[in-house]
Order: sequence, then structure tokens, then C-alpha cells
Amino acid sequence: MSSAETSPGGGAPPATDPDSSRIVPDPPPAESPDEAESLDVWGFRDTRFEFNENGHVTIRGDRYELSGKELPRFLPWVREVLETHLDPDDVNAPRYPTRIPDPRPAPEFRAEVAGFLAPDQVDDAAEVRLRHGHGHTQEEMYAIKYGEIGRVPDLVVYPEADDHVTRLIEAAKGHDVSLIPYGGGTNVSDALRCRAEERRAIVSVDMRRMNRILWIDTQNMMAKIQAGAPGRRIMAELARHGVTMGHEPDSVEFSTLGGWVATNASGMKKNRYGNIEDLILDIEVATASGRLERAGVSPRESTGLDMRRLLFGSEGTLGIVTSAVVKIFPLPEAQEYGSVLFPAFEDGFRFMYDLAREATPPASVRLVDNMQFQFGYALKPRSTGGLAALKSRVQNFFVTRVRGFRPDRMVLCTLVFEGSREEVRRQQRALYRIAARHGGLKAGSENGRRGYQLTYSIAYIRDFLMNYYIIAESFETSVAWTDAMPMVRNVERRLKAEYAKRGLPGQPYVTARVTQIYRTGVCIYFYFGFYYKGVPNPQEVYLELENTARDEILRSGGSLSHHHGVGKLRRAYLPRIMSETALEWKRDLKRTLDPTNLFGAGNQDLGA
Repeated sequence: MSSAETSPGGGAPPATDPDSSRIVPDPPPAESPDEAESLDVWGFRDTRFEFNENGHVTIRGDRYELSGKELPRFLPWVREVLETHLDPDDVNAPRYPTRIPDPRPAPEFRAEVAGFLAPDQVDDAAEVRLRHGHGHTQEEMYAIKYGEIGRVPDLVVYPEADDHVTRLIEAAKGHDVSLIPYGGGTNVSDALRCRAEERRAIVSVDMRRMNRILWIDTQNMMAKIQAGAPGRRIMAELARHGVTMGHEPDSVEFSTLGGWVATNASGMKKNRYGNIEDLILDIEVATASGRLERAGVSPRESTGLDMRRLLFGSEGTLGIVTSAVVKIFPLPEAQEYGSVLFPAFEDGFRFMYDLAREATPPASVRLVDNMQFQFGYALKPRSTGGLAALKSRVQNFFVTRVRGFRPDRMVLCTLVFEGSREEVRRQQRALYRIAARHGGLKAGSENGRRGYQLTYSIAYIRDFLMNYYIIAESFETSVAWTDAMPMVRNVERRLKAEYAKRGLPGQPYVTARVTQIYRTGVCIYFYFGFYYKGVPNPQEVYLELENTARDEILRSGGSLSHHHGVGKLRRAYLPRIMSETALEWKRDLKRTLDPTNLFGAGNQDLGA
């Protein structure tokens, strides 16, 4: 590693030569076997939920806090909420992989790329192509297990340098091939699903080998990172040098920097560090007409239209992000978790409203409704030891009997404080004072830490439950403060009414949480699921019901998406939120920058 290392806190005068203040990390090591990702379900191959010999749910592996734990409450809770007898022996066994179309030949393109890519940078294996043809919507995950995904990429390539990307684009132009950029494959918007009507060969450009942090500048507090770097590696490498980017979406283990730009992503700690558009200083992009890059990076400019901003939320339709310069921050002196119990969701919501106006919110503040509060409790491992069980009973007695909180109404707000010790203390004092005003009861750091860490392990549950006839998914929106609570109630009411009207089994799981707050409003996540045994084409039924919820969100003042993007899943709603002039500008931009639709993903209906 070459560097002129300085402490992140500074103290040294600015260097005359900007390169002298830059740390150049070594390239990351090759991916170890324990980092291998599943092709057919979410996450790492070594981690999965399953039923053990006692008939209780457990999570295999040792990666997460829940790993190896027995969860005796989970199955009874699922049965109660969905009003169905979920049977561990009644398995809808996946048939992965279902039929995968043969690749369409592109011999001239393959011959050209063989001149600059090594053999291991080109792959046409069936399951690899299948994985590059879908993200993680429930419809896609159901299709690869029980149905058919349809058209998938015909070839997967792995560039390792900017020059590889540029030459791939030139080869694709010369041989009439369509390119689709691929980052972590975590999208939930159908962004990777190939258009059935595409007649050209489709090549997935997997950026995972362009995963280096090229330099870290601890005097000017910025770093240049290649677009294929996944969040977990960015976090780990920056931390080795005493800094952080601070961007932690729920998918941070697998999603990539390029994907964050392409979807206009948001992270769990955006209160402290900002959303992705706040963190990016510069982007380098390979387009159909050449490279989009700048001579230098400055804190802010006024130089006319900023072409770089066109890439935020572009979803692979305008080019391939190859690297970005991002803001970095010193690792916080202190990080502390916290949590607050409120008597009801409305109380917690009013607390968050006041917090946004009266104080500096902590790095992360998330409020779950009662159903999600119950869900978290159902995932608690069996208490071990008499003292732990006694403590739990005493706490429950105090909350429900002394304070009068009702188990069927109370909710939890989880907190992450980061900053200097004094900054954290100041935020804690202000926050808990505001919380008390709304009936909030401090619930301890352990509940806050557990709630934050659960984000990573519970992502595996969706694919596990699909094997037992439960289909579920999340969808999000942002909404003004005054519209938020009515919207939540409207969506819950409409989903339940539509579910009952269709005569579907049992009861649906409908729940909401507030994940991010702004001065002007909030981001709200909805979770919806149901027992689908006996339901023909349950993935289609789910999508119809989700579209019903989306219609209600828009009718009630919510946005089409806060950070998941549009893709193909939500593009039909664009005329409801944009004027025809705005839509035509988007189409004109696509036609001008990519006249042959080289980047043919068809997201947002651009180039479809």
C-alpha cells in the first residue's frame, strides 16, 4: 500500500500535491468460499432458515446474531396472524432451476471480446445467465422456483478495467448486441428482467470484478471507488483507514456503489450521512457515445446543466457507471443503540414529527407498527438461564401492568446514535425528552441493537416461507407528514378489503414502518404477505394486490418510490406522476444519448 497517511481528524496542513494525501489500498483479495452467494435465494449460501428436528424455526450458519438459535415462537405466531395451519411437513418443494432458454448465439461479438477478455471473464452457463436475468421481487423468485422467468441474458461478461467496459460497448455497437449492467442483483423493481420482445443477443455486464477502492483522501475527505464494489467491502476497507461512507441500505452486504447510483438509493443512516445523491461528488460513466468524465472534483460548481445528475435513478438505461468519487467521514467516536416503546403507532409517529423539528435526529431512527413489533418478538430465541427469563418477566410486567401498555397496540422505535461522545449525549437527551412527551418509555440499547441487526438476517425469511405456501414482499413510498398516517390506514384497509373480496385463505399480513424522516415527511415501508396454498398463480395475485396498494398510495399522496426505483414493475404509473412533457423529455434524452437502444433493459419504458 502506498500512502501519505494522516489521521482522519486532520491536523496536517493541506498537501500541495493532491496525490500526496491519498492512500492507495491494495486490491481486495479474491472472494473466499464463505462469501459465496446463493443463486436461487437471498444472501450467502451458508445461511438459511429451516425447521429443526423439534419443529421449530432456526437459522443455519454463524454469520448473524440469530444464527444457530432456535425460534420457538415464530411458527405459532405465523399460524395465528395468517389464520392458517402452516405445517412444516407440507412443503412446496422448489423446482429450481426451472427451464432456462438456450442462449442466442452472438459469434462475432464473442470473437471480438475474446481479444481483450480472458476466458474466465465470459460465461454462458445456464444458471449464471438465469441469475443475471432477475432481481429479488417475489414474482421473480417465485418464477425461478415454480414457473419460468422467460428471456434471460445470453452471455455474462466480467470487465476488470475501464478499458474493458469501453471496448465492450464498442463491440456491442458493432455487432448489434444489447447490454444490461449488473451490480449486486438485489433490485426489487424487475430492472434486470429481460424484455421478451428483444431480438438481439443480450449481454449482462457484471461489474463485480471492478470492486477496488482506488484511493482514499483523508485530508479532503473523499474516496474514489469502482462501481462494482459491494457495500460490505466498502465499509470494511474504509474502516481500516479510520473513515466511513456511512451509506447502509438494507441490502448493503450485496448491493454495489454503481447500483446505488442507478437506483438513487437511500441508507439506514441517511440522517447523519445523507442519501446517495448527497454523498456523490463525481461519477465516471461509459456511454454509447463515449465516456462521461470530468477534469477534477470540487466541493460544488455552477457550470450549467450537470450531466452527472442524469445518472441518478437511470437504472441502466443510459450507460454503465464505472466509478465514483464519494464523500467520507471519520469513523464516529461513539456509536450507541437505543430504543423507545410507545403505547401506539400514532404516539410514535407524533414523536418522530417533533424530533424532526426540534432536534438533530440520530443517524437512524425507525418506527415499527404493532404487527412488526410482534414479528420481532416472535423472532426472539428461547431465553436461556433463570436470570434472563426472570428479567424478561419483570420487564413485561412493568410495561403492561404498571405503565398500561397494551401488547396488541404498543410499538417500538429503534435508534442508532453516531458522532462524538458529546454529540451523542446531546442527541440522546433531546430525543428521550421528546419521546417522554408522547408517552415513550426507554426500552434499552439491546433492543435497539437487536432491531438494527435483525435487518440483515430477516431478509432470508421471505424465500424460506415461500417453500411453505407463504408469499410476501415489501414496497415503499415517501409522503408528507400530514398525509402519512391517513395513507397507512387507507392502504391497510384497502388491502384487507380486496383480500376478503377475493376469498383468499385466512388473513393477510399487512404492516408498516417508518424508516427515514425528513423535515417535510417520511419514508414508509409496507410489508404484505399471505398463505397461498390452493391459490392459482399466487405470484400474479400478489402483484395485483400490490398494485392495488400502489394505487392507494398514490391516491393518498405518496410517491411512486422512495429508493427502490421504477424498473419495469412500476413504469405503468409514471403518467400518473409526470406530465406528458416530462415523459417526452425522458424519452428524448434516451433517444439522443443512446439512439440504437444499446442499453436495452427497457426500465421506465425508456427504449422499450
